Amino acid sequence: MAQKAWHSLPEYQALRALMESGTTSKAAVRLGLSQSAVSRSIASLEARTGRILFERDGGRLRPTSEATQLNKRLDPLFSALDRIDGPPEQAQETLKIIAPPTYAHRFLVHHIATFLEANPHYFISLEVSSSEEVIRGIQETRFDLGLTGVELSREGVQLTPYRLSKAVCAMAETHPLAELPTITPEDLHEQPLIALTHRHARRSQLEKVLTISRSIPRIVAEASTSFAAVDLAREGLGVTIVNPFPVVQYRGNEVAFRPFSSPIEYRSYFVTPEHRPTPAIARAFIRHLRLHTLTTPFTSKA
Repeated sequence: MAQKAWHSLPEYQALRALMESGTTSKAAVRLGLSQSAVSRSIASLEARTGRILFERDGGRLRPTSEATQLNKRLDPLFSALDRIDGPPEQAQETLKIIAPPTYAHRFLVHHIATFLEANPHYFISLEVSSSEEVIRGIQETRFDLGLTGVELSREGVQLTPYRLSKAVCAMAETHPLAELPTITPEDLHEQPLIALTHRHARRSQLEKVLTISRSIPRIVAEASTSFAAVDLAREGLGVTIVNPFPVVQYRGNEVAFRPFSSPIEYRSYFVTPEHRPTPAIARAFIRHLRLHTLTTPFTSKA
């Protein structure tokens, strides 16, 4: 059995240079060798492979089909050499985030964009779901980081306080109650009210506050998110009581927001797996959010 010949990188380099330049003189300059050295490498490669790789055509060497096929098979080799000689590749870290619509659609989208602009080597996957699914997704370690405005304590989940807010009353700027510096429960008596749906824990809390104050507003609509409730109020449908974070950042110039005199408070949390170290990319994104979250009269750091 014939012994297999060793591959020769200088021969392959001579082949590649000669095919790209067309003459041994230009190939020699490209490789920093003499013309005779290039010619010897090509002759050696032809002898070792048993193929004619170049034919003389006037003053130039024309590659044969065998040379073209061999050069194509060498592409992966030289690509690998380029990666070895080039700058080290930085592994692309991925951050999987899950958040409910109120946080995700406007607030997180903006901050993800600015974060990735400053850290182009990172990759972020954003899942939009309910607060209950946020907790479940972190429990099952399908996500690295979650945001929620509902305090759902579960085993295997860690809640880290992020923002603290007092309830606000939102209404169209032309609404009569917009003239008041603070809205009380009594002010809402017989007023058209846009309520959050009953699945929100804050719905029952608001109803309790109104009952104690003997205030009976007229519920004209329900919404599943604070953004939707505020947008309905902006259309002049009535007033709504919501968590001002983060909606006030995006509707502050379009809707009148007034403090609502009540014990209703809202806390926003970062949600992470309890029994697994928080990845560096998640910690970096949390720092980014804390640093770039706008300060408003209605919210503060928790």
